Amino acid sequence: MSHLKTLDDLDVAGKRVLVRVDFNVPMRDGKITDTTRIDRALETLNELAVKGAKVVIISHFGRPKGQEVPDMSLRPVAEGLAKIAGKDVMFANDCIGDQAGEVIDACPAGGFVMLENLRFHAGEEKNDPAFARALAANGDAFVSDAFSVAHRAHASTEGITHLLPSAAGRLMQAEIEALTNALETPAHPVIAVVGGAKISTKMAVLGHLAEKVDQIVIGGGMANTFLYANGVGIGKSLCEKDMAEEARGIVDVAANAGCEIVLPLDAVVAGEFAEGAQSNTVALSDVPDDMMILDIGPKSIADLQARLKDAKTVLWNGPLGAFEVKPFDTGTNAVARTVAELTGSGKLLSVAGGGDTVAALAGADAEDGFSYVSAAGGAFLEWIEGKSLPGVAALMD
Repeated sequence: MSHLKTLDDLDVAGKRVLVRVDFNVPMRDGKITDTTRIDRALETLNELAVKGAKVVIISHFGRPKGQEVPDMSLRPVAEGLAKIAGKDVMFANDCIGDQAGEVIDACPAGGFVMLENLRFHAGEEKNDPAFARALAANGDAFVSDAFSVAHRAHASTEGITHLLPSAAGRLMQAEIEALTNALETPAHPVIAVVGGAKISTKMAVLGHLAEKVDQIVIGGGMANTFLYANGVGIGKSLCEKDMAEEARGIVDVAANAGCEIVLPLDAVVAGEFAEGAQSNTVALSDVPDDMMILDIGPKSIADLQARLKDAKTVLWNGPLGAFEVKPFDTGTNAVARTVAELTGSGKLLSVAGGGDTVAALAGADAEDGFSYVSAAGGAFLEWIEGKSLPGVAALMD
């Protein structure tokens, strides 16, 4: 990978530094309900402030589609940031033009300014050069700290990098280093855990991983499609029967690359997907026609735990079962906790992210035990598909 420019490559003292963050945080009744994205951005914001920069924070919020939508204003987020950071955050009612410029001019060195929602302007998502120039007029340098939108070539993620000295913030840097260590330069054996409902949404992920890792553990509804493709009866389980040929193709690609596809050995089945539903553990050869597979069974859990003890690197994307409803979170919880324990003892590098993964690991009380957990969804998936992300490529020498 080319050299990633970071804060170490920028001289920011006395300069206006535009920082692209992802503060598209969950809100209820005008209050932030989860501050994780703000908490993670503070390292970069505070470092720039300490170095004497005027820290000009830019972000999108919601999907206003190029219109000014009062309910999608970033003002409540600025107020939330002020409380979390313990310092004043000035706010501009626009992200370009005189309104933005006047507030930035009034900000002292080391201060924070937040500009209004980027997506109030249609030029943001269109990567319009004129909008990028108007945005760049607010700064002397640009820092990207929003990996979660780095797969989008927008004005604030890609266009602006052609106009200002640019670098990755500490969160972006950590994200890229974690993913590089897990997928591009990993210690082997490498196990990828890939779960979720449908293989149709993860064909590219599976194909790319098959060329990179030693074992791919298939979980969730995806596993049912692979089992069906192998002629295993799966009852009334979620299954993409029309993807059976593609599933067999992935197995062939993996075999040719020396990668093992790991499927469940047993299953937890129930007649309905509901809290506290009557469930049983059965061998895969004994799934009743009127039952659905909703989790992996104890033999599968033990098999995965044994495999993990021999691994050096784990890349995790997606749950192993219907984790949202108990008791069908048992498999995901047990295996995630094993990964966390092995990581804590220094035996494993573990990187997770995408989709429901963060929620699944949080539910298992295992999130803090992983080496790195990415909050990015689409960008994480595109990275492990092997795609170049415009907002990352723009920060490379």
